[in-house]
This record gives sequence, C-alpha cells and structure tokens, in this order.
Amino acid sequence: MSETTPSIAASVPPDVDEQTNKMAISALIPLLITFILGTLCLQGFNLVFEQVGAAVHAPAQASLITALPSIVLGIVCFIYGSLGDFVSLKKLVTVGLVTLLVGSLFGFFANYFFDANLWTVIIARVLQTAGEQVAGSAYLVVATKYLKNSLKVIFFGLFTAGYQLSAAIGVFAAGILSSISWQFLFLIPSITIFFLPLLLKNLPDKNGGGQRVDGFGFAIFGVATAFLTLFFSYMSWWMLLVSAVLFLGFAYYINTAKHPFITPAFFRNTRWLSAISLILVFYFVNYCISPVFNAIAHSLYGMQTSTVSNYLVWAFVVAAIVGTSSGAIVGRIGRQSAIITAGCLMMLGFVGAAVFIKSGFLVLTVMAAVFYAGAGLMYSPVVSSVLDTLPKDESGRGVGMNDLVMNVTASIGIAVIGSLLGSPALGGGSIIGVSGTAASYSNLLLICGAVVLLGLIIFLAFRKHIYASER
Repeated sequence: MSETTPSIAASVPPDVDEQTNKMAISALIPLLITFILGTLCLQGFNLVFEQVGAAVHAPAQASLITALPSIVLGIVCFIYGSLGDFVSLKKLVTVGLVTLLVGSLFGFFANYFFDANLWTVIIARVLQTAGEQVAGSAYLVVATKYLKNSLKVIFFGLFTAGYQLSAAIGVFAAGILSSISWQFLFLIPSITIFFLPLLLKNLPDKNGGGQRVDGFGFAIFGVATAFLTLFFSYMSWWMLLVSAVLFLGFAYYINTAKHPFITPAFFRNTRWLSAISLILVFYFVNYCISPVFNAIAHSLYGMQTSTVSNYLVWAFVVAAIVGTSSGAIVGRIGRQSAIITAGCLMMLGFVGAAVFIKSGFLVLTVMAAVFYAGAGLMYSPVVSSVLDTLPKDESGRGVGMNDLVMNVTASIGIAVIGSLLGSPALGGGSIIGVSGTAASYSNLLLICGAVVLLGLIIFLAFRKHIYASER
C-alpha cells in the first residue's frame, strides 16, 4: 500500500494562510476520491485475479495481474515522492489522471470487445496503477505543505481510512462484477477525469526548488526490482541473474555518480536495515488473504466470488476501523507493544484459519477479520519506526523506500503464494488432521502464519538496536 505516516507532517513548522488552506482542502477531497477509486480497483483485481487468469487462458501466470502493477506502484511511489519537490503539481496530476483514464478505457475495451489477453490486462492495470498513484502522492504533498497544522492529523487519518475503505468496497465490487463481467472493474476509476478542472483550479503551480531527478538511477533500480519479482512468478533463473547483475550495476553507479538519488551511506545504516527487514517480512503476506480465501471458498464450499466478497468485505471494514484508531492505540501502548500485538493478530488470523478450515466460511471470515485487524494496526508503528532510524534530510527517500519495499515484497509474496494455491505438493496431509484439498490450503495458511512469526522473531531480536536513539 502506498500510505505515508502522519509523522512527516511535523517537518513543516510554519502554518499557512486561510486562502492557501482553503484551496488545499478543495484539492484534497477529489485527490482522496481518486486515490480511493484507484485502490478499489487494485483490491478488486486482487480478489479475482485467478478467475481473470483462467478467462484469458493463462492460469499459471495469473498472479502477474497483481504482481506487476504492484511493482509499478512501489516504483512510482518513490519517483513521485521526488518529482513532487520540483515539478508542478498541476502538470503531475494532469498526466496522472489522463494515464488513469487511458488505462481504464484500454483495459475495458481491449478485453470486453476483443479476445481477452493476459498482457492487455496487465498493461491496463499498470497504466491504471501509475496514474492513480499520482493522486496519492499529490495528496500527501498538499496535506504536508499547504494545509493548516491543526488539520494535518485529520486529513492523514482520512487518507488511511480511505485506503482501508477502498479495500472493502473493492472486494464487494469485485464480487458483484465477477458474476456479471470482470472487465467492468476497469471502468471504476475512469470517472476521476471529471475532477481535473477542479484540481487545476486549486492545486499550486509549483512545489519547491528540488534537485534534478536521477532518472538513470531510478531506471536501473526499477528494472532490477521488476526482474526479481518476475523470477518468483516464472522461476526462470536467467531473470534472477539479470536482477543480480542490475543490482550490482546499481551499487557501482551510486558509488561513482555525482548526484545519485540515494547514496551508499543510506544502505550502511544498520538501524534502518534492521527496521526495513520488518516490512520485508510482515508485508510479504499482505495481499494473500483475498485470493487464498477465495480459492478455499470455491474448492471447499462451492461458493461464488460474489458470495465470498459479501463475507470478506467485513474483514476490510474491521481493518478500516482499527487502522483509523491505530494512532490512539499506539499512543496508549507504545510502538513496540503495538507491533507485537499486530503481528500476533496477523499470525492468529492465518493459524486460526488453518485450524478451522472445515468449520464453515463464517468462521474463516472471523479469522480474516483478525488478520486485517493486525494489518490495520501494523502500518503506523512499523513505518514510523523505520523512518525514525533516518536523519530528517533523508526522510523523503525513507518514505519512498518504505512504499517501494512494501509493495514489492507483497507482490513477490502474492506470486509465491499464488503459485502454491491448490498445489498437490501441500496436500499430502496436515498437522491439524485434514487431508486432500483442505490439507493443501491449511498448510498454505500455516506457511503464511510462519512468515509472520519470523517477522516477530526478527523484531524481538533487533528492537533494542532499532530503538537505540530512544534510550
């Protein structure tokens, strides 16, 4: 997910005048709606990507429908964070909304009126993802720099709530549209083009002085990350080799370039490395609940996706409630206790679903709600912990790197877990006593729970180092 913590608002001490504040509010509302509709589309495809893969005659590569746009999401989050320092927000948002519209219309027409194809789906989703994230990045820039200090917490809270709400609506919409035609999912964000005149009226023309963008550095890093994620989908070793070579080239580049977008010293910060490893592990399973539970519902309970979404939507509602309350919870129990509590809830959700896999889908929905309660609580304390390991002049790159790692690790996770859905290799038996297809899904859920447990172990092992500055 591409959220930013409210803590970055503290980097702007002076308050703004009434007119600027009013214009900011007028821009933030349509930006938030655009972000919500784009994220809604993302969550909808997360739920039905297996069905879409089957429809386009590429079930083995279905996870790419989620994985590749997620890579793009992580990369553009980083890039837009830099572009917002010196490029006109009006130009940035115009390009974003037009790209979103093109992706929406192309995805619908190419796959509804012509033979649906895996790559037309992926290309459309990539365009949509790249376009809608402009709204998210612009929202954060406007809220940080052009909004009154007293309103920042409110609008950052709305941003977090908007993400969780869009996830809930996305699952519900995908369930309805999957029984009609999944191609209509593409059209949901297309209406945001009508916000463009209002945004052009209220967005500032310029945003700071900033530096030149290191396009070459971004390109090397982005392509290397893309090949790494593709390897986990196709398991082609040449892709891993290409990724390794590009990452080595990137390491050489940032050591020799005059103005790289990120310096070697950034990666020598051991407190940051310890903290970012938490995101690598905890968010590996972030996109897995919807497709895994959808597959379980089809295989074990004979349920249609439209029915599944009616259940899972409540898990996302729980995530929205807990997510918007996370600031108050962290303020009461502290970040370390919040991370441990969130990790335990996420693990309990997976393990509980594995144990009660044949107890009915309502029970599984409760377990999904437990997982999403943990996921909703996890974001604020873990991201703020990572950012606090960096000096203030690196906080922008820190936010961008968080988003990149969060989305890429989740896309790798969905590629790996998606390839194991229904795998005969996991169906030989289960420690909870089920067999066959139920054992396969139960073991997969236990694997996801073990990943979260690994995250908790890493946190307990390194938390003294991560929070060294607080002692």
